[in-house]
Amino acid sequence: MTRGKRDKFILAAILVLGALARLWRFGAVPCGLNQDEAFAAYEAWALLQSGVDSSLHAWPVYLTAWGSGMNALETYLLLPLLALFGVHSWVIRLPQVSLSLLSLWCAYRLGRRVGGERAGQLFALLLAVCPWHVAMGRWALESNLAPGLLLAGLCCFLRGMERSRFYYPAALCWGLSLYAYSAIWPVMPLLVGLILLYARPKPSRALLGSGLLLLALALPLMAFLAVNYGFVEEFSIGPFSVPRLLVMRSSELSLRRIPENARNLLHILLRRSDGLIWNTPTPFGLFYPISLPFALIGLGALVVRFARSLKERRFDPAVTLLIWVLAGLCLALVIDVNANRMNLLLLPLVLCAALGIETLLSFAGAYARGSFAGIVSVYLVLFALFAVSYFGPYADSLRGSFTDGVREAVEAAAAHEGTVYVTKAVHYPKVLLYARVPPEDFAESAEYEVWPAAFLSPRSFTRFRFYEDAAMPLDPDGTYLLWAGTDLSRWEALGFTAQRHGVFTVLRRE
Repeated sequence: MTRGKRDKFILAAILVLGALARLWRFGAVPCGLNQDEAFAAYEAWALLQSGVDSSLHAWPVYLTAWGSGMNALETYLLLPLLALFGVHSWVIRLPQVSLSLLSLWCAYRLGRRVGGERAGQLFALLLAVCPWHVAMGRWALESNLAPGLLLAGLCCFLRGMERSRFYYPAALCWGLSLYAYSAIWPVMPLLVGLILLYARPKPSRALLGSGLLLLALALPLMAFLAVNYGFVEEFSIGPFSVPRLLVMRSSELSLRRIPENARNLLHILLRRSDGLIWNTPTPFGLFYPISLPFALIGLGALVVRFARSLKERRFDPAVTLLIWVLAGLCLALVIDVNANRMNLLLLPLVLCAALGIETLLSFAGAYARGSFAGIVSVYLVLFALFAVSYFGPYADSLRGSFTDGVREAVEAAAAHEGTVYVTKAVHYPKVLLYARVPPEDFAESAEYEVWPAAFLSPRSFTRFRFYEDAAMPLDPDGTYLLWAGTDLSRWEALGFTAQRHGVFTVLRRE
C-alpha cells in the first residue's frame, strides 16, 4: 500500500470511529431530554405553528425562554427538521451531532495545515475519541454549537489566506457562533481581532465583504443589547423581533471573580470533571489522564512557534490555535465555569494535546513510527474502555438527569381530560413540547411562582399544575404524573391505576 493510500485509510478509519461513537444508539443515549433541549425544540415547534415563541415574540433574534433568555441558533436549525420529521429526540439532536462530525474533518484539516499529515491524523483522532466531545455531540445543548462553528470558521479563514473566497464561510461560521452562545460575545472581538492582527491577510474584496457579512450578523445582537440595557424599546427588524428579557444575566461575567474562577478552572482541568454527571462521562472525565501533559507540551510548542514566527516575520497557522486558547482562557476566567461554559477552551486544548504528541514525535527520530503506533494504541484502548462505560453503566446513570420516559409519560397524561398534576421533576418545557401546548395558550394561562425571575417556574398553565410529589392535592378526577418511587398508597386507596414510563409513573382512575 502506498503512503498516500495508507494515509487515506487511516483518516477514513478515524472518521468512521468518531461517527460510530456519536451515532451508535443516537437519540436513545442519553435517554429522554435535557430541559434546554426541550425548550429549544418547543420554541422551534411554536414558531412553526404560530410564528411566535413562548412569549409571543415573532422570530426573535434571541429567545426569551426561561425569562433570562436562550441562544436562538439551535431553535432555528430545528425548524426544517421538525417540519420534515416531527418531534423526536434524534431530530432535536441532529444539528449538534452533525456539527460534531464536521468538527472531526475540520480538526484534520487544521492539524494538517499546522504540522502535516501525521498531525492532521492526530488532531482528528484525539477529538474523535475525546469523552467530552463524544458526550457533547450526543445531546443538544444550544451553547455547545459554538466550538464547532469556531473551528470551522478558523479552517475557512486559513484557507482564505490562499483563496480569498473562503473568507465568506469563515465570516458566516463566526457570525453564527454568536447566535449559539452569548457568553462568547465579549471575547469574539479579541479572537477575531488578534487573528487578523497576527495573520495580516492581504486586502481584497472578499476580505472586505466577509467583514461586512460578520458585522451584519452581529448587528441584530448589538440591537438586542441596546434594548436590554435600556437604550431603546423593543422593535422589529423586518419579520424578526428584538425582545427585552425579564432579567439580563450580565452579572454572570465578572472581573472581580477572576481569582475564584481561576481556581475552579484549574480544579476542573486537574480533575477532568466539573462534577456534573451529564457533562462528565465518569469515570473517564472530560478527557483522558494522559491528555493534559500532552496539551501543556503543545501549548509550549505554540509559544515557541509564535516567537519564532515574529522573529522570522512570517505567518504560522499554528499561532491561531494559541490565540483561540487565549480567548477561551479569558472567557473561563470571567465566568462561573463548568464544562459547557468553558467549551470555548476545551476544544483547542484537545487539539493542543495532539500538537504536543506531534512535537514529541518530531524528536523521536527513528523511533517516531513506533512511538506513534504506541500512543495511538493507548488512546484506542482508553477509548474502548470509555465506550463500554458510556453505553453501559454511564447511560443508565443518566436516566434521571435526562428524565427517561418523559415523552411517553407526558403524552399518556395529556391523553386524559381534566386537570393534570405534574411533578416538578419534569421541567415545564418538556410538558409544553410533548403536550403540544400552543404558545398563545401558554402565554395567556401561565401563572408563575415568582415574577419576574431569571428562571421562571410556572405553578400552572392551561390544565397542567406543578407540585412537589409530597405536596400533590388529592383530586379523584385528576391525572397525575409523578416521579417513579413515589408512595402511591393514598392514590391506590381511591382506585387509581399506575402506568410506568421510564423514571415516571402516570396515575389515572378509570
